[in-house]
Parts: sequence; structure tokens; C-alpha cells
Amino acid sequence: MANILTGDKKDLGGFTVSRLLPHRDKKMVGPFIFFDQMGPAHFPAGEGINVRPHPHVGLATVSYLFSGSMLHRDSLGSVQEIFAGDVNWMIAGHGIVHSERETLEVRTQPHHLHGLQMWVALPPEHEKTDPDFTHVAKNALPCIYRPGLMMRVLVGSAFGRQSPVRTFSPMFYLDVVADKNAVLEHPDRSMEAAVFIVSGTLDIGGRHFHAGEFVLLEAQDSELIAQESSRFVLLGGKKFERIPYINWNFVAYDRATLDAARERWRSGGFPPIPGDDLEHIPLPE
Repeated sequence: MANILTGDKKDLGGFTVSRLLPHRDKKMVGPFIFFDQMGPAHFPAGEGINVRPHPHVGLATVSYLFSGSMLHRDSLGSVQEIFAGDVNWMIAGHGIVHSERETLEVRTQPHHLHGLQMWVALPPEHEKTDPDFTHVAKNALPCIYRPGLMMRVLVGSAFGRQSPVRTFSPMFYLDVVADKNAVLEHPDRSMEAAVFIVSGTLDIGGRHFHAGEFVLLEAQDSELIAQESSRFVLLGGKKFERIPYINWNFVAYDRATLDAARERWRSGGFPPIPGDDLEHIPLPE
């Protein structure tokens, strides 16, 4: 039977996120080990997103917006503004530094932001791969059209379509818009799966779930039925046999790797971000 995970509110300095993974009752859904809903937030002119440079190892980040924009910079030299519908995919591997801010044009006007930030754990054999960054514009992502349903495949594969994003384990991540009474089957009942309802109401196994709820699906939850016009994301993948550790922004399968990453950041061993190297988030003690 489907089960709701309740998120914790986290203040990221000027705006609040709802953190749904990791959760005390469920550390991962497939490879997804971290799930933040950003906003919905409205910023007056002069305020907004301003996440200073910080490091990652052992994971890939995936950013997706419903509204607004963010400016990504990283230590590879990538500079990319992401807009609603696009995907930013950053492979941290053995180490990368990035910042998430806004352009001057956005900051000087009242603006909105609503989106999702997730981390995907890399399998043990790939956790120290070379870092990489990929931006995929919305029109380059595959869409699926059915009566009453419109879907965009963001990462992985589902329903016969595959995202161009390079991944390291079987997974799926879809943005779905459904008309009232539209029915969508579970994308792969052999995999772990969850649904996050952005708007509207879904019937899953005879129970109604509502906007803002993160619902773990079981294999027997074969259908999602929209009770009204709804938007939701489906995510999941092959269950990981080993669950890695998380410490701050680092993911690893042994604590020595985490300790080494912490010391590397503390001592200034990570590469700087070209053009954004005058400040950083200090290592939390």
C-alpha cells in the first residue's frame, strides 16, 4: 500500500525547502538519495537564491524547475542558467564545486522560484568517476502523449522513451500532467518508485493523495488515477543493495572517503569555480 513520507523544512538562507529524502523511514528510492522541494517562493527585487560555492563527491545532482531560473557555475568552468522544463545534471564523482545563484537581471526584479533538487547516488564502481556537467534544454527531452496525459522524461527511461542524460544505473524521473480521470500505470513494478504531487489529487490503491505529498509506491500500486487536473513527478529505479553514507554534501560507501572529502574542503584542496572564487560555504563542524 502506498505510504506518505513527510518532509522536514530546511532554511537555506532566504528561502525554505521541504526535504523528503533521506528520511528516517526510507533512505533511498532507487538511486535517489536526496530530494528537496524548493519553494514555491516569491522574492522581492534584491533578494533571491544565493547558494555560495560548495563541494560534492560520490553523487550526481539533478535540478528541475517548474518556474523561475537559477544560474549554475562549477569548477569545470560550466556557466549555465536553467529555466523551467530544463535539466541540469552534474556528476560530482571524485569531486566538484558548484554554486547556485541568479543573474543580475533576475535579482533586480520581483521573481518566483519553484523546483526540485535531487541527488542520485553513484554505484560503488562509479563513485570516483570524473566530474561532468550536462544541460539539456526542455525541447531536447523526450515527451510522451496519451489521451489525457502529457509526460516529459527527465532522466533515465520509461514507457519506451529515454532521456539523453548519461546515467550509471537503471532509473526513471518524469514530469507528468494529467487531466481529470486520466490513468497512468506504474512505469516499472520491478523497481522502487515514488510520486511527488505538485498539484491536484491522485487516487492510488483507493486512497486519495494531495498536492505536496511524497508517496512511496509498492509493486501492487499498479495505477495512478487523477481525481482532478493534476501535475506530479514519478521517480525511482533499481534498488541499491548497498546504501551509501551521507555527510554534509558528500556521499560515499566508506567513512574514510567522507573524512578525506571533509579534510580536502577544509584545507582548500578542491578546485575553485572560475569567476566565483571569492567566497564559499565553510565546512560545518
